[in-house]
Amino acid sequence: MSVPKIDKSLGIDVYATKTSGIGGVIRQSVDDFAVEEVLVDGSKARIGKPSKNQVSLASPHRQRYLMCVLVKRNWDTLIAIKNIAKQLGIAQDRISIAGIKDAKAVTAQHITIERVSMEDVSNINVKDIEVSAVGYFREKLSAYYLLGNNFNVRVKAINLSKSTVEKRIAGTIKELKAIGGLPNFFGHQRFGTTRAITHVVGKAIVRGNFEEAAMLFLAQPSAYEHPSSRRARRELQSKQNFKQALRNFPRQLRYERLMLSHLVEKPRDFIGAFKLLPVKLQELFVQAYQSYLFNRFLCERIRNGFSLNTAEIGDYIMNLERSGLPIVRTGRTAGTNALSETNQSIKLGRMQVAIPLVGVKQRLSQGVMGQIEKKILETEDVETENFRIDAIPEMSRGGELRSITTPIENFESRYASSNLDNLTEHQIELEFMLLRGSYATVLLREIMKPCNPISAGF
Repeated sequence: MSVPKIDKSLGIDVYATKTSGIGGVIRQSVDDFAVEEVLVDGSKARIGKPSKNQVSLASPHRQRYLMCVLVKRNWDTLIAIKNIAKQLGIAQDRISIAGIKDAKAVTAQHITIERVSMEDVSNINVKDIEVSAVGYFREKLSAYYLLGNNFNVRVKAINLSKSTVEKRIAGTIKELKAIGGLPNFFGHQRFGTTRAITHVVGKAIVRGNFEEAAMLFLAQPSAYEHPSSRRARRELQSKQNFKQALRNFPRQLRYERLMLSHLVEKPRDFIGAFKLLPVKLQELFVQAYQSYLFNRFLCERIRNGFSLNTAEIGDYIMNLERSGLPIVRTGRTAGTNALSETNQSIKLGRMQVAIPLVGVKQRLSQGVMGQIEKKILETEDVETENFRIDAIPEMSRGGELRSITTPIENFESRYASSNLDNLTEHQIELEFMLLRGSYATVLLREIMKPCNPISAGF
């Protein structure tokens, strides 16, 4: 089955299922993609209705972190947080989140805000952003408290009969459950949707070439971005004139303009230009490259016919919490002695096979999987030690393990309606829950198998 070129550029060049896709388009409207966050204690942030909260609130004398539910429409999470902080007149780092949500979507998530009152929060007034106070929490929020996300996605413009659509969806889900769940690839959002460049920049940084990294970030155009942005990048690429580029780059390219302002004054200080970016963005470049390598590792495992729900000798394995979340610190290598017991635990849902996210402190797998990983790193001309970025230590990555599958929970598909303007087109609503760190678009990719993920809304 043919895989789109853009998927291959992100390290995903296989499908896990053999079923034909239903096609269609997501995100024709922002309201077609809804995300509601779920915390480990079952608290759920809701869109358009009171949130179901079970959080254990702090005692009255420990009122430091105000827990709130943030509902945003068509906002990047970090930019939304920046605007909320501005409204409150506080530093952005006083607002904490459990996870970043999709930008082109309607999303509900929990946040904690340090040293503010409920009255302060009630006065926030930003278009398409709602912040509702829940109560005071014992500490600031982090990914530790995040269980996962509930997705409700409308797939439109499906040119198949209702029975064919239902049959293909059911077949895809059946195949995925048979192999142990959804392959835990990093989705398109990890790399940039209209301009999938983040991991390529990250690779240049890992290899120590900050000039190449900067010029990729600033000057590499994409066919899918706004024409004015594309023109500005191409001109910078050909003329290498930072001063002129600063005049030409559109205002919305604020991070690029930040770097260009520095390079106008110090044309060779590419490291200094990167240091001006928010730390989370600095980290994201190398994280994206780790993600790309993980995708390649997992693809090769699938291509070589190794099971996703059975451990081979030398594979990493991890214990699972009762919630299904992996306990990363329990990662160890599967050996010959207890292999059958290990695979029985995997079958019972107590353990999972894992693959490394490459870093300075994370060793590669052993056995056949280790050989696959080593060969890919050789073709990339990268070693684990390269993930120590001395020039910008914040970018360094120690590495960790990541499960190779993730469960698909509470999956439902509902026939929505026909397009009134075109009675041959159908709409389907898909609802499902994925654990933290997993991507809805990876599941949608298996179901839809789009010819062009960008035009399909990915």
